[in-house]
Order: sequence, then structure tokens, then C-alpha cells
Amino acid sequence: MSRADDIDVRPIAESEFADWLRAVNTGFLRAPAPSDEEVEGRRERFVEGRYLGAFDRGRCVATFRSFDQELTAVGGASVAADAISGVTVTATHRRRGLLSRMMARDLAAAKDRGDVAATLIAAEYPIYGRYGFGPATWMAEWTVDVPRAGLDARWAGPVGGGRIDLVEGEDIRKLGPELHERLRRGRPGAIDRDDMWWRMNTGALRWDTSWKPPFFAVYRSVTGEVEGMAAYEVDDNWGDAKQPLNTATVRWLIGVTPAAERALWEYVCSVDWVVKVKSGWRAPDDLLPHFLPDPRAARITSLADWLWLRILDVEKALEARTYEGQGALVLEVAGVDGLTGGRYRLEASPEGASCTATTESAELELGVGELGALWLGDESAVRLAALGRVREERAGAARKADALLRTSRRPWCPDMF
Repeated sequence: MSRADDIDVRPIAESEFADWLRAVNTGFLRAPAPSDEEVEGRRERFVEGRYLGAFDRGRCVATFRSFDQELTAVGGASVAADAISGVTVTATHRRRGLLSRMMARDLAAAKDRGDVAATLIAAEYPIYGRYGFGPATWMAEWTVDVPRAGLDARWAGPVGGGRIDLVEGEDIRKLGPELHERLRRGRPGAIDRDDMWWRMNTGALRWDTSWKPPFFAVYRSVTGEVEGMAAYEVDDNWGDAKQPLNTATVRWLIGVTPAAERALWEYVCSVDWVVKVKSGWRAPDDLLPHFLPDPRAARITSLADWLWLRILDVEKALEARTYEGQGALVLEVAGVDGLTGGRYRLEASPEGASCTATTESAELELGVGELGALWLGDESAVRLAALGRVREERAGAARKADALLRTSRRPWCPDMF
């Protein structure tokens, strides 16, 4: 067994990309050998210095990738984030500190670049808290029992006007980016999508032979403006008595107005032979169940943490978002690696906020991971205090934090990365 000190952790060269990708596939329990099409397709995103690998006797045994991301803060401002993905350690090389070495290297570089935060989607819950990450958004998936939902079986178009058209992937690539930007600017926790995302999700770029082209639907308002779109697929399942038992699975659905969301959900539920609809990843406070005459027809079949957040610059992060209330709060933020931490005074109002280092007595003590969980407005400081994860130095400080930080709608990240 090689000693940890003998394992070389470093940025990979582009010529090592196929070996790096083999290690990623191994870590995620996929067929290890990538196809030539996958190597060339994924190589498009290669950025020198942002792909890390751990090498033991020339073989890549751990992987780590980061890339630039725009993250929407409360209020709609975009902040620069260091998005982390492709994190694996081969089972033969666990417990040797390889992830810690890669994480420390990447976060230090992100801090030097001026990134406000780092983000990731955690495959396993227990890992990332020790690196200062906290779960900042959650996702829910509903399964709709269509016959029970109470929708009009004679549905022939959106209520109140507008129209839905089935389109091709090429149309989605033209119309989708602008619509998604409108959505992203209005939803805390949402992230940007690059051109490769649109090509991969519409079939213009693919290497997975099992990929099945979905149906694409676009909603236009009464004025002809594109306000929503969805991608969905339907299985082929019939009962013994020639009864249709098909399930429509929504891959993604975005709408910038409630009317667009309602129209798209009602359309998917109206498709002939569909008796169940799986919603895909939605916000936990999604409107979907309440678009149905009987909301009980939509049951949650998955509920889990989603986007994890690590604050890298406390002052910029707290100043970037907006606040519905007014007040001041002194926070003692405990860092885990010397990159983030200290005592800060936050003064906030609907007109703006300032956050500065201070020597005043702290009112609320918390870790940088807890700050990440609170920053998008989803978590409650009172709840974290009850769990022993934040500590009040002044009575009522947690309630004051909630009054400042919590939001009327829950943040949502629609994307996996």
C-alpha cells in the first residue's frame, strides 16, 4: 500500500484527461472505460488547473473538478461561485486525505480569484460539512395520480389563453437560454447554464447510447411571449385489460409566471394514456400540488438536501443579497481551514446592507457551514440553535437572524452539476 505522501496530488494535463475520466467513472460506479465520444465530448469543458487528480504510480486514483459558476443570491444579484463536481476517491485509496488535499487546494485558489462562495451537489451527506459546506437548498419530487387529481379530462388548452406547442430540440436551444436567465434572476439558489448544457439536454451532443429523446413543450402567453418550457418522456405500460398505465417523467420544467407553470403541468397531466406524472426535481414549496383540484393526488416521493454552499467571503456574501426587514446583528463565524472566519457586524434594510469586521461582542456564534445554510434564506437560525449548531451569546439573536435572513419563498437550484 502506497503511503499518502507518495501519492501525487496535482492538476492534470489535458493528455491525462481520459485516465482522469476513467477514475471518475470508477468512483461513480459507471462502466470505467470511457468511449472516445465521451472523452471528446467532456473534454470541451476542460480548463487547465481546474481538474485535479491524485496519482499513485502513474494511475489516477482520485478526482476533483471545479468551474466558474454564477449563483443567484436573494434579491437577484449574481455572485461568482466555485462549482465543485466530479469528486471521487477510488475505494483502494480511501482514508489517506486525498480529498482533503484536493479540496484545500481548490478552495484556496477560489478565494484568491475572489469567488464569494463554493457550491456542490453532495452525493453523500456526511462528507462536506467538515470542509465548511452546509445544505442551502432542498429538492422535492412529486408523483401525481392523474385520475385522482380532478383535472378536466377534456382539457384542450391553457385556462385564460396562451398556447402550448410541441417543438424540437433545436427550438429549445434557441429559446431556452434567455428564458432560463429570466428564471435564474428571480430565484435564489439558481445557477447559470452554459451552451453545452443545452446541447446535452436536447440531443445535439451525446455519447450515452441509452439516451432517449424527450418531448419538448413550450408555453406562450396570450401576447406570444415564451414564458415556460418543459422536457418529458413517457414509458409504454399497459395493463392486462388493455388499460393504459403510462408514466410521464418530467426531466425539467421552467416557468417565469405561475400561469406558465400551471399550463405546462396541466398539459403533461392531460396527455392521453398517462396515469402518473413524476415531477422531477422541484423546490419543496413548488406550486404543483396546488394547481390540482385535489392536491392530495400529488404525493412527495423524494425529499432531500440539494445545493450545498461554502461561504468564502463573508462580507461580500452578506452584502450581495437583499433583506426584507431592518436591523443589525453581530456574527462570530468559525472557519475550518483559515480561509473564512472572524467577527462581523451586519447592518441590513430593504435599501441595502453593509457587513464589516468588528470587535463588538458577538450576538450569534456559528460555523461557516451554518452560515452557508442560512445565506439563501431557507434554513432557520432558531432551528439550528435548537440542534446545538449555532449558539446565542445574546438572548433572541437567533430570532433576529431569522427575521433578517429568511425569505418568503424557498430557494431552488433546478440543476445537477
